[in-house]
Amino acid sequence: MPRSSLETVSLCKDYPGTRALDNVSIRFDGGQVHALVGKNGAGKSTLVKIFAGAISPTSGSILINGASATFSSPRDALRQGIVAVYQELSLVPELTVAENILLGRMPHRSGPWTFAIDWDQAYATAEAVLSRLGVDLEVRKKACTLGVAQQQFVEIARAMSYDPAVLMLDEPTSALSYRETEHLFEIIRTLASRGVVLLYITHRLQEIYKIADTVSVLRDGTLAGSVTKEDASPENLAEMMFGEAVKRTRSAGAPPAREPLLTIEHLSREPAFRDVTFTLHRGEVLGIAGLLGSGRTELLRSIFGADPPQEGYLTLGGRRIYPESPAMMKSLGVVLTPEKRKEEGLVQILSTRENICLASLRRVARGRFTTRARERVWAGPLMRTVGLVTPEIEAPVSSLSGGNQQKVVVSKWVGTEPRVILMDEPTRGIDVQAKRQMFEIIWALSNRGISSLVVSSELEELLEVCHRILIMKKGRIALEVLPSETSLERLFGLCLQ
Repeated sequence: MPRSSLETVSLCKDYPGTRALDNVSIRFDGGQVHALVGKNGAGKSTLVKIFAGAISPTSGSILINGASATFSSPRDALRQGIVAVYQELSLVPELTVAENILLGRMPHRSGPWTFAIDWDQAYATAEAVLSRLGVDLEVRKKACTLGVAQQQFVEIARAMSYDPAVLMLDEPTSALSYRETEHLFEIIRTLASRGVVLLYITHRLQEIYKIADTVSVLRDGTLAGSVTKEDASPENLAEMMFGEAVKRTRSAGAPPAREPLLTIEHLSREPAFRDVTFTLHRGEVLGIAGLLGSGRTELLRSIFGADPPQEGYLTLGGRRIYPESPAMMKSLGVVLTPEKRKEEGLVQILSTRENICLASLRRVARGRFTTRARERVWAGPLMRTVGLVTPEIEAPVSSLSGGNQQKVVVSKWVGTEPRVILMDEPTRGIDVQAKRQMFEIIWALSNRGISSLVVSSELEELLEVCHRILIMKKGRIALEVLPSETSLERLFGLCLQ
């Protein structure tokens, strides 16, 4: 089977105020698995969306098998044999497996009944696609009755039904078990042997050594480099992903007290994490590093009571606690700024004032009633605490930038006088200046004796902002490091090992 190729020449993509891709020239050949990695915001998703026809480049060109190609829609990309399987599943729950695989392309009967679907042909075609992948699924079952892993294989089967020349997989193993992941890798190797261009986007860098032939790294919208798997050492990848990271100095302030405030005792919630034990001291900023899927977010949600643990308990200020709900933990002074701040941390249609007051209405109200004036008086000092400046406090919070929305989430919880703030990716999707301000807020809270437990995929930020860092692997706390004694390359390598 002839091998395909996919290439970009000086590809650029501009958005208002930012350049998402900057003169990216790269080539992917069939017969190999090409891993594409980089930090959040590095440009991976933008590049994939351009290949898939979802967005158009500002300048530059795309070559397929050496010939120039342009896409005005995903349908154009499909005609050229380019198919993407995204991390977010896109199946129609109430349709069958066969209908999802052949969505928009269901076969019709010949003769006078051409408007009628040929169900026998549809089922046979879907079964043939699944058989080629080595996947055993009942094609008449509805997608909503399948497990997440089975749904992922249906997504891949739908992609393969187009007989693609280029297949892009975006975090395909995020919902798969070890055995299912190994099965997927077998499928990927088979496709590569047929000359298909395999583009594999992942945060799970340990998978690179199992499946990839080459590794390409994007950093801040530019191509930092491409290397073979043999040359993709943790140190080499860290240098390409982060560049020469400058470790900045933490703001002056009192060191954290050695007084234990929150102790996690043998906390488990299978399969996300198990037997987690550590101590957070008063005023301490404690980081948790780890690869995607290591259980970091699930641990924070469990401590907050959003997903109560199956085993273990907390000790807060000398009191043993079993986190049963967010309301319970909030009343005890433990709060969470979630990773998905727009969906889980804010009410987008409400104003900045209303969002800031939401968690403290009993403090704000007089009796059972509150007024806009009382809420404005309450919100003002909290906004100043986090450096939130907005021209109109009554405008919907959705009108604010990502950095200011994050400040609203933090100020909302500061108003409850917390003892512990759990922060999940507190700097995701915000600009450099807003990140610096978020660090200052965390340090100011520390100086007030408020402890922070910070989960972040930005390892250089953990080195800057934290007093200690725990490294989480496969649902367990593997080891602890001190930022003053750890380089970015070493921390990155420890997360991979």
